[in-house]
Amino acid sequence: MPTLYLPCDSLARAVGADEVSTALITQAKERNLPLELQRTSSRGLYWLEPLLEVDSPQGRIGFGPLTAADVPCLLDALQGEPSAHPLALGLVEELPYLKTQQRLLFARAGITRPLSLDDYRAHGGFEGLTRAIALGGEQTATAVFDSGLRGRGGAAFPAGIKWRTVRATEAAQKYIVCNADEGDSGTFADRMLMEGDPFLLIEGMAIAGITVGATYGYIYVRSEYPDAVATLRAALNIARDAGYLGANVGGSGQAFDMEVRVGAGAYICGEETALLDSLEGKRGIVRAKPPIPALKGLFGQPTLVHNVLTLASVPLILAKGSQFYRDYGMGRSLGTMPFQLAGNIRQGGLVERAFGLTLRELVEDYGGGTASGRPLKAAQVGGPLGAWVPPSQFDTPLDYEAFAAIGAMLGHGGVVVADDTLDMAHMARFAMEFCAEESCGKCTPCRIGSTRGVEVIDRLLAAPDASGRDEQVIILKDLCDTLQYGSLCALGGMVSFPVASALKHFPADFGLQPSEAEQ
Repeated sequence: MPTLYLPCDSLARAVGADEVSTALITQAKERNLPLELQRTSSRGLYWLEPLLEVDSPQGRIGFGPLTAADVPCLLDALQGEPSAHPLALGLVEELPYLKTQQRLLFARAGITRPLSLDDYRAHGGFEGLTRAIALGGEQTATAVFDSGLRGRGGAAFPAGIKWRTVRATEAAQKYIVCNADEGDSGTFADRMLMEGDPFLLIEGMAIAGITVGATYGYIYVRSEYPDAVATLRAALNIARDAGYLGANVGGSGQAFDMEVRVGAGAYICGEETALLDSLEGKRGIVRAKPPIPALKGLFGQPTLVHNVLTLASVPLILAKGSQFYRDYGMGRSLGTMPFQLAGNIRQGGLVERAFGLTLRELVEDYGGGTASGRPLKAAQVGGPLGAWVPPSQFDTPLDYEAFAAIGAMLGHGGVVVADDTLDMAHMARFAMEFCAEESCGKCTPCRIGSTRGVEVIDRLLAAPDASGRDEQVIILKDLCDTLQYGSLCALGGMVSFPVASALKHFPADFGLQPSEAEQ
């Protein structure tokens, strides 16, 4: 009997992976079949979950999406001709969705067991840490700078500048903070990585720690991710016992350790300074800058704050070299990005590609269009504060600067797809309502402006004539400008993106003629 692989990813489990596992074990026992079933990370081909993979001389063969009821027939097929099974997918690596990806961050996804240190090391794990120790702090910081890596949390700030700033700042104590408060709609890459490849994040943070002179780190995880929290905590103990954390990280002679902290569900704590307040045991409220966290961050000490995908990119950069990383991407957007397809999409899942593919390729070629089969209306890119991009702009390359040029952003790479039944006026109102609900309340534009925004949209939709609608459109646009340029952080500053894009591209949903929306 060949070895079988089934994901333990929380989404796979939510759609029945544990039930499939139980059925496999039970049926094999009843048939007196020797069974080796390994629970691995997920490939991220979520429309095929639960996806079972089976060893073969040619590679792993896939079956999915499976249910527990499919198991007896599957076991029959495995003892005969596997390809004859109706859910047989052929070689998983040859599936078009996966074969055309460029997986750097998620190279181990679906292959390794999350808490197996042997699996991680067998697939290149800790090579980056070993290289960083050999290079020393200055050259490691230079490697990160030369790679062109930019923050994957949304702001896209050059990571190497942060590393050099923290490294050059004198202090008795420095910190590494991983922002794993992944709260944007349609995003799940952080969760996938923390649940499926936790040692990669640990390695990235350890490299950061010994490079900038920090001796302690925190992974701030949203409370809605209990499986990620449990996996990370178990992985930290394993890494510590193996000498990758503690007083002598990887034999470097330098100390670095870390722990997991769980947030309480506030969206604003995804903003780095509000997150720091939360870590300090305070209410999460945005801090004014300067001083920046790199100079005065957690507990007033120099702090390197990155999100999961940024820190997880570092081991590969060190192991393969800066130039290897720079060979992916376009312009100033270098490396790869794990784009996440969600919403009304036929083939939802994770697509890791170099920057530069178009939104149309992502939504239509990978995603297969809408799940409903109805025409595409728009895709919201970059979370609940991202712009609604109409199909006429789907040929825009997925690149930070290209998206900024059309009044949009990539953010954390989440793409939520909608068909022609979605009411964009309702979504614009929801954006203002969301901002009002999640505002920390520190600055007036966000605290008051978002509430006024809901009221203005309500008046716009209720206006009895064109004159009344025109007046409300002028007020709404003025309010969006105030929010964008007057807010202390991106929550208020970016709520104008979904509102303004909905108003511009879908005026009919507001009862407007195109000329009225463009005033």
